[in-house]
Amino acid sequence: MLVDDAIGLFIASLRDHKGYSQHTVRNYLNDLKQFSEFLASEDRSSSTEGEGCRELDAIDALTIRRYVGSLYQRLKRSSIARRLSAVRSFFLFLEKEELIRGNPAAEILTPRLERYIPTYLPVDDVFRLLERPDRHKPLGLRDQAILEVLYSSGIRAGELEGLNISSIDFDQRLIKVFGKGDRERIVPVGRQALRAVKAYLDATVSLRQGSGGLSLNSPLFVNFRGGRLTARSIGRIVKKYVKQIGLTFEISPHSMRHTFATHMLDGGADLRSVQELLGHSSLSTTQKYTHVSLDRLMEVYDKAHPRS
Repeated sequence: MLVDDAIGLFIASLRDHKGYSQHTVRNYLNDLKQFSEFLASEDRSSSTEGEGCRELDAIDALTIRRYVGSLYQRLKRSSIARRLSAVRSFFLFLEKEELIRGNPAAEILTPRLERYIPTYLPVDDVFRLLERPDRHKPLGLRDQAILEVLYSSGIRAGELEGLNISSIDFDQRLIKVFGKGDRERIVPVGRQALRAVKAYLDATVSLRQGSGGLSLNSPLFVNFRGGRLTARSIGRIVKKYVKQIGLTFEISPHSMRHTFATHMLDGGADLRSVQELLGHSSLSTTQKYTHVSLDRLMEVYDKAHPRS
C-alpha cells in the first residue's frame, strides 16, 4: 500500500471513529503530508525513482530518523516532537489494522524539549484589550464578546467556534463546550462576558437571518455574512486588537487561555480546579502555568528582599 493511501485511511479513522475535532484532524493531515513529501523527495533522489519509500513496507526506523533529522534544520524541538507524534500515531494505527508487521517509529526518541513558559497578558493589558472594540458597531460588539468569553472561560478557539446560542446558560452562568476528542465539559463564565454576549446578540438579529436568526441551534458567533465564525477568523480578530493597543509580542486566542489560567492561579485557584476548567486530561499539562507564577514571585522577591 502507498503511504498517501494509508494516510487517507488514518485521517478517516480520526474523523469518523475517534471523533477528533476538525482542527485536530487538519493538524494531523498537515503533519503527515509533510512526512509524505519528505518520502517523495527521497524517492526522487534515489536511483529507483517512483518506488521505494512511498511504499509502506519500504519505510524503516532509519527512514524516520532521516525525516526527524531534516526537521532540525528549520523547526523548534516542540514542533519536531509534534510531527514525530503524528508519525508515531499513524504507524500505530497501521500496526493495529495489520497493514504493517511492525511499527518503525516505535523506538524513535522524542527530542528533549526546551522549558516552555506560556505567553500571557498582564491584567492591565487584558483590560485595555477588552475595551478596544468599537461597541457602537455590531461587529465591534461581536469582537468584544469574543474577547470577553475567551478571557472569562479559558476555552480554546476551536471550542469557541463550535458554540451555539444554546451552549450558554445565562441564568446559571455556564457554557457547554466540546473539547479535544469531542469531550463535553461545563465551564463557568463571568457576568461581564455574558453582558457582552447579550449586547452582541441583540445588535446582530438582522445579520443572523442567513444562519437561523436567534434560534437555539444557530451559531453563537457569526461573520459579516451570517455564517459561523471560524477559529482562524477568531485568531485574526484577537491579533487585530492586540496590534491596535500597541503590544509587540505575539498574542493568539490560545494566549488568552494561558492568561486565564495564569490569572486564576495568581488569584488563589488550586491547580486541580484550573485543570478541570481547561479540560486537561493530565494535571502535568496544567502545571506549566505554575512556572509563570513562581518566576514572577522570584522576581518580586529578588527586588524586594534586602538579603536576596
